[in-house]
Amino acid sequence: MSITEVMSRIGQPDLHQGLRQGGDVAAAVRIDRRPPVIDLAAAELAVGDLLRALGRDPADLHLHDTPRRVAASFEELLTPRAFDLTTFPNDAGYRELVLVRDIAFTSLCEHHMLPFRGVAHVGYLPGDRILGLSKLARVVELFARDLQVQERLTMQVADWLTEHLRPRGVGVMLEAEHMCMSIRGVQSPGSCTVTSAMRGVLEDDPAARREFVELARG
Repeated sequence: MSITEVMSRIGQPDLHQGLRQGGDVAAAVRIDRRPPVIDLAAAELAVGDLLRALGRDPADLHLHDTPRRVAASFEELLTPRAFDLTTFPNDAGYRELVLVRDIAFTSLCEHHMLPFRGVAHVGYLPGDRILGLSKLARVVELFARDLQVQERLTMQVADWLTEHLRPRGVGVMLEAEHMCMSIRGVQSPGSCTVTSAMRGVLEDDPAARREFVELARG
C-alpha cells in the first residue's frame, strides 16, 4: 500500500511519512474529529438556570462555581482528543487475530446525559498493514466522547477501522454499565449491557467469529 493510498483512505491532510527502505516503514495520519462548537459561556448560564429550576441557589457558597465546573466537565466528555493513526506494513504476512481487550471507556447516554462506562474489546485480522496497538484504544475514545447509544458506538468503531485500515476482518465488543439504569428508573446497579459488531471474515466465518468472542471474554 502506498502512502498516497493511505492518505486517500484516511481522508486527512497531515501525513507524516516514516523512513523508506524498499517500501513504506510507517505511515501516520493526524486524526482530529471536530465536534460541534461548545459555547462554554452559554452552557454555564444554562446550568445556573437548571439549578434554579431545581430549587437551588447558584449563588450559594457551595454552588457558585458549579455552573463553570459542569460546563467544563461536559466539554471534556464531548471532545475527543486528536491522535496520530500509525500503521506499519505487514511485512511478516501475519494473518491471525490481533485483539486488545479491556479498553476502558466512558461515554454519555444521549437520552439522559448520564454516563455509561465499561470496557471495549477490539480486534482485527490484518491485511496489508498493521496498526499501532494503542490506536485501537484511541479509536474507541474518538467515538465514545459524544452523546451516544452503545449500539451505535459499537458499530462506529467497527466501521471506522474497516474503512481506514482495510483489514480482512474487524470485531468489536462493548460491555458497559449505564447510569440511567443503575441510579434511576429500574435502579439495577451492576447490570451490564453487551453489544458487538463484526465485519469481513469475522462476520462471515463462524469459526473466526467464535474465536474472537472466546478471546474477548477471556
